[in-house]
Formats: sequence, structure tokens, C-alpha cells
Amino acid sequence: MVDAPGLGPDAFTGVGVRVPPFAPPFYEFGMSTAIENISNIERRVALTVPLNEIEKEVQTRLKRMQRSVRMSGFRPGKVPFQLIARQYGHEVHIDVLNQKLGDAFNKVVTDNKLRVAGTPKVQSNEATSNQSSAGFTATFEIYPEIAFADFKTASVEKNVVNIGETEVDKTIEILRKQRVTYTTVDRGVQADDKVTVNFEGKIDGVIFPGGQGEGFSFVSGAGRMLPEFEAAVIGMKAGQDKEFDLNFPQDYHGKNVAGKTAVFHLSILKVEEPILPPVDAEFAKTLGIADGDQDKMRIEIKQNLEREVAARAKQKTKESVMDALLQVADFPCPKTLIETEANHLAQQARNDLQQRGMQVNEAPFPADLFTAQAERRVRLGLILADLVEKHNLRAKPEQIRAHIESAAQSYENPAEVMGWYFSDKNRLANVEAVVLEDNVVNWVLQHATVSEKTVSFEQLMGNQSA
Repeated sequence: MVDAPGLGPDAFTGVGVRVPPFAPPFYEFGMSTAIENISNIERRVALTVPLNEIEKEVQTRLKRMQRSVRMSGFRPGKVPFQLIARQYGHEVHIDVLNQKLGDAFNKVVTDNKLRVAGTPKVQSNEATSNQSSAGFTATFEIYPEIAFADFKTASVEKNVVNIGETEVDKTIEILRKQRVTYTTVDRGVQADDKVTVNFEGKIDGVIFPGGQGEGFSFVSGAGRMLPEFEAAVIGMKAGQDKEFDLNFPQDYHGKNVAGKTAVFHLSILKVEEPILPPVDAEFAKTLGIADGDQDKMRIEIKQNLEREVAARAKQKTKESVMDALLQVADFPCPKTLIETEANHLAQQARNDLQQRGMQVNEAPFPADLFTAQAERRVRLGLILADLVEKHNLRAKPEQIRAHIESAAQSYENPAEVMGWYFSDKNRLANVEAVVLEDNVVNWVLQHATVSEKTVSFEQLMGNQSA
């Protein structure tokens, strides 16, 4: 299990809120503090802070500040103490109170060997406050104990793919299409032709936003245009015009036209047919085979496919293992960790869109949208931490090195890639996290019920439904 992080003064910002006292009351026995169990993982504890200690520390800090504080009209170190206390007293008082509360809470946590999950919620408590001390209550969650069912009840699926000459041939065709060129032809449009058009679309006689284009090019049959638009150009030659109706789907992304019918006027400017490069020595050279040997090209393509398949199959297996772990692990999940993760995911989504140049405010991404995803991530994190601790599955230095060496082999200069990883602690930490997950996956595969499923290359890579 992961250890609870230490709680500094910042964890208790805003403790001055006054609320009615909790019931039932808390009881203190000597130096020990009674901890109330609210639920399996939620706890509540009373904290008291002597006011004289707070005041003494406030005075000490303000006097220390007096030596260096600058104010207009006074030399450094000569500002009257009363002015310093008036300007900074409240801020220092809050800082000291937060520190004292943090110290008191950490003592309770340490004395009772609690592993706190997230940040406690601290509120003032009138019932335990008096002239000599300030009373507070801290409500918090602890990390849960995880109960596992028999791992043999966990079902894990491993994908198996056989890479043969057929897959190599299909890949070569894809590589040829990626290097396609076009030449102008004097005939009607066919599938795979590149078509350049002018078009104008109207709804109720009015051109709608995005409904007009000049010199617009697309490949017929590529699925970039709506089916009715694609069908309209088939058989048309350069210089021909056509008018046709187009029905926008109800779920069309453009809400202003979704579910409506537009009348389009279409003019064909140019028709170009595709020219695929021949599979020869020059083609092989474009793939990095210096001498153009086609046999070497096929061997390298097959090796690349096998690496790609192995990586994707490994990821699919890992996903299946994670699903299985969620099924066999039973425990209450700390809400505070879920909330923190949901906020993180929401901020991450905003940042991703902003990096793409979009203006995003807080509204489109409420954290609630990410609660389910956040809970899954938190649960898996707790499960993995528990298994790593119980079964000594931490990443070993030799495993980290082997992982980096394997990744580096796919680059032109493996030694340079390895140096890049080992020169940065954060990069090494990322690799360590991957290796740790691999260790957990391998452990589960040894203890779960594993079945193999043979799938095609297209199914595994997501180009075809399984």
C-alpha cells in the first residue's frame, strides 16, 4: 500500500469557518485522542490548539519580520512593531494556526498509525473551544484494506496474431497508397480519384455557414464527405455541373444544419486518377533499404509488424488484467482521492484543447463528467500498490535497464537513446512505472484463468471489429 503523504500547514487553509458542533461529542483520554469511525474508511477527530502557544509564536515571527520589513518613511529594521502587527498580524496568525493544527493532526496520525488518504476537512468546533484553547474537528479518510477473491475466478484474455506474407502484402499496399501521386484524366469520376470542385449549398434559399467552397479537393470514396455528396460526383467529368439535394443527419456535428435538407450546386473543376508507385528497388529505398533489396524490405516490414503486434497485444492483455483486478478486489474507495483525480482529468482535458488553439473556460469540463473514469483510475492505483507491496513486485534496476535497451533497439542510435533515458530522473521514473505495471500483469497472469483468442491483424490494431 502507498503511505499517506505528510500534511503541512497549507492543508488547513480556511479553518476559521464557524459551524455548529458535531454530535456525538468527542472524548479525550490523557494524551490520547478519541477517533470517531464515521464509516469503514472515514474518520473524525477533535483537535485543540492552546491560544497562548499561538500568540507566543505570532509575536516571535512578527519580531523576526521587524528586522527586515520595509515601509515607506522608515529605515529597514526601524519600522514600529505596532505597524508591523497591524499590517501582518492577521496573516501571520492564520499561518501559525494552520501550522499548529497540522502538527496536532500529524501527531494523531502518527500515534494511531493511520494512513490518511487525501486532505482532511478541518472546521472550528465551538463545543471544544474556550478562553485558553481553540477547538477544531478534522474529518478525513484512510486508505482501505483491500480484500481479494480467489484469483482463479479472474478471467484474462490474451490476443494471439499470426503475421505472415498476407499481412506483409497488405502493409505494402498501405505504404504504396501513402506515396500515391495523381495525374489529370479526361473521364468521369471513379472511386479513389482526386476531385477538385466548386460547391454552394443553400437551406431555404440561403447559403449556410460552411456551405460554400472554391477549389475544394477530396478523394472519392475516402469517406471525408457525406455519402450523398460522394455519390453526386461519381461519373461527372471536368466542366460539368449538377444540382442535388443533401439530407444532413440528425446527429451531424454542425448543429445549425443537422436534420435539414440542403440544395447543392456542384461544378467539377478537375479529375485526377491515382498512380501507385511500383514495388521495386526505388520503392524499397524510400522505406530505408539502402541497396533497394526487396527481400530485405519484406523482412524488415514483417519484423516491424511483429513488434507492433506484440506491443498492441501486450496493451490489450494489460487492459484485460486491469478489468479482472477490478472484479476480484473489494474495498470502499476514498471519495477525496476520486474528487482530486476527477479535477485533474478535467484540467487535463482543458489543457489539451488549449494546446490545440481552442479557447476554453471552466464551464465545458465540470469534474463530475470524469468521476467514473477517476474512480477506475484510483481503484486500480490502490490495487496495484497493494499487490506490489504484498508480493514484492517493485521494478528492479536490471528490469528498467532491459526495458530501455529493448525500446532503444528500434532507433538508429540505441546508445544515444539509452543515454537520453538515463540522463533524466523523470524519464527513468516513467519507465519504472511501466515496468512495475508489467510486473503486476505478469503476476496476475500466473494466478488468473487465462484464455487465448486468435484475432486478425486488423482486429488487433482496431481497423476492424473483433
